[in-house]
Amino acid sequence: MSGFSRREFLLASGALVVAVSTPAPAALLAADGALVSGALPAPGELDSWLAILPDGSVQACFGKMDMGHALEVSIAQIVAEELDVAVSQVALVMGDTMTTCNQGGASGSTGIALGAKPLRNAAAEARRLLLQAAARSLSADVGELEVREGVVSIRGRSTASVTYAALIGGQRFNAPVEWNKATGNGMDIKVQATPKHPSQYRLVGTSVPRRDVAGKVFGTRDFVTDIRLPGLLHARMIRPPKAGQTIAHVDEASVAALPGVRVVHEQELLAVVAEHEWTAVQAARALAVTWADSTPPTRWPGHEQLHARLRAAPALKREVTLNHGDVEAVFATATRVIEAEYDWPLQSHASMGPACAVADVRADQATVWTGSQKPHAVRDGVAKLLALPPERVRAVWVMGPGSYGRNDAGDAAMDAAWLSGRLGHPVRVQGTRWEGTAWDPKGPACAHRARAALDASGNVIAYDFTARGLSRVGVMFHEADPRDTLTGMALGMPLNSDLGLGAPAESYGFAAKRLAWEVVAPLQERYSPLRTSHLRDPLGPEVHFGSEQFIDELAAAAHQDPVEFRLRYLTAPRDLAVVRAAAERAGWTPHAGPRRERGPGDVLKGRGISFAQRSDTTVAVIAEVEVSPSTGRIWARRFVVAHDCGLVINPRGLTQTIEGNIVQGLSRTLFEEVHFDAEQVLSVDWASYPILELADAPETVDVVLINPTQAPPSGAGEPTMRCVPAAVANAFYDATGVRLRRAPFTAARVKAALKTHA
Repeated sequence: MSGFSRREFLLASGALVVAVSTPAPAALLAADGALVSGALPAPGELDSWLAILPDGSVQACFGKMDMGHALEVSIAQIVAEELDVAVSQVALVMGDTMTTCNQGGASGSTGIALGAKPLRNAAAEARRLLLQAAARSLSADVGELEVREGVVSIRGRSTASVTYAALIGGQRFNAPVEWNKATGNGMDIKVQATPKHPSQYRLVGTSVPRRDVAGKVFGTRDFVTDIRLPGLLHARMIRPPKAGQTIAHVDEASVAALPGVRVVHEQELLAVVAEHEWTAVQAARALAVTWADSTPPTRWPGHEQLHARLRAAPALKREVTLNHGDVEAVFATATRVIEAEYDWPLQSHASMGPACAVADVRADQATVWTGSQKPHAVRDGVAKLLALPPERVRAVWVMGPGSYGRNDAGDAAMDAAWLSGRLGHPVRVQGTRWEGTAWDPKGPACAHRARAALDASGNVIAYDFTARGLSRVGVMFHEADPRDTLTGMALGMPLNSDLGLGAPAESYGFAAKRLAWEVVAPLQERYSPLRTSHLRDPLGPEVHFGSEQFIDELAAAAHQDPVEFRLRYLTAPRDLAVVRAAAERAGWTPHAGPRRERGPGDVLKGRGISFAQRSDTTVAVIAEVEVSPSTGRIWARRFVVAHDCGLVINPRGLTQTIEGNIVQGLSRTLFEEVHFDAEQVLSVDWASYPILELADAPETVDVVLINPTQAPPSGAGEPTMRCVPAAVANAFYDATGVRLRRAPFTAARVKAALKTHA
């Protein structure tokens, strides 16, 4: 085995080799296939975070990844800013467990808010050390030096200079940093250097173009589906066709005529494997399996009866997140009580394509190529599944079909690793459209209850909101434990489910106020296509769909304008600022009650506002909609978004991220609902699980970026999403005078609601 360390090996050629389509990761495997280094990156070493390569370019190692939110270029801007190099000189390695520290992957809108912090500190510390080295080289004091594009010179004497490359290119810093001992999102380091003050920024705050667009548009970059290895076998997983069924018998003779097909069966895990993908597809269709119903047979309520079940089922867990004042006593004195219920459906990730993963498992090590947004979790899950030390497993993130939460990527990775370990060959697991849509973890369904007490003057004197639904962690939001994957469930591993939902995030200052959430039992306990987990903004859209629509209902009951009502009760200055900014940009006209503005033909027009916090980010969204009573179509023609996520790194990238939130949030509001009957998921493709298409996309998304440079970045990947459903619902009410309290707002539901209230 080579004696090179991980960093020395990577730097030896002056460039990082990321091998995603070769027989083994060339940067980390010796000629005999053994791992060059059995050690994971050490967060307490500066060399684990960045390196200066021989040509003077900078290699930054980022333990998260860019899932389409311009993180790659934004992190490069931050590193370049602290090092005083050009952004083009900084390249990022992302989501490779053998070259990046475990920063938790894409998670909770923390890519900039938390993920950038250690890299910013590391870059500042590297600059400090480089300036010290330059001072020695130039026989000058550090205070006399300045840096431009990685060239250090004595101020006023540009001829006396030395480059970063000449100082350390291709060598290690060998400098410790103080690690906080946290892994995941909270990982951070402290250094001697003081990072720059925002007033000194030249690069941060500018709209540097993204680097990932051309490769996606022209198909010139590798996706996880493109990975091929010598001796690769293709696998298809066989899942039970009905709820709760188990395998009674597998007739392997049914696929004997297909060349090279192998059937792999252990407990409830069943797969067919072949040298050619089409052969595996044929085998999956041809394999004869006798299925046995559970005793008694598992029966689901069906999607039309789902919310009645959620209301009737006992709560397994209740948590009161805020309880201010004597709520019940105030309700007893109320002049008027307003009550409402709101229903949110199960929703699928419905990623652009089904999951794929490739695994190469050897006697004492494994490599997995995955599209999961949490490759370090994949590493840990595969290590547990195969009983290997984590340092003997490498997970390499390769762009997949999307994620935004916990989709089917983790299941594919575990399946591939398990099959590769059993067969002694690299294995590629590829799902089909119907498998990806039917079997991915679902965003939880909810049935919320809201009530408020008003006095004789219309003031809100008590407020009570309870979010109730299926757990958002029915399976955990990552795959670090195989028990949370279909693989582990099929192999009979003990369940690892948890109970959690969440309450609204806002600052309404009602005198008596209670916020709570309750979780009920899952529809099927294990190995279920209706298991629930994180979908983008894991509890935001469903919870604020109810709470922000109810705020509008209170404004109407008090005969007040919805914007003025919010401004009256919000208490946080930044919350007030975004509501005012959105109203100003939208040209909001104060009004009490629905306006029912007429448009061309039978079209009715309306505006609605919604507001929410997420962590330290605050957002207000105004939707302008057109409603056709005859067709039931809602067109959200324009959105205005006022967004405060602290210091803005890349305005263009941030704006595009907000636009993506709007489009996906609108799709979930108008179209997306998992349909199922007593024993089968019926939403299995784009026809049975429709999403937003171009004709229904907004004409305009007008973004107001509030940039308080004194506030640290706080995340933008998800906050806008939670405001969209209620903004559209409130705009629909303004247009029609009718409330839509069940999502999605399909044409059939719109027409039925308008007919009922005609």
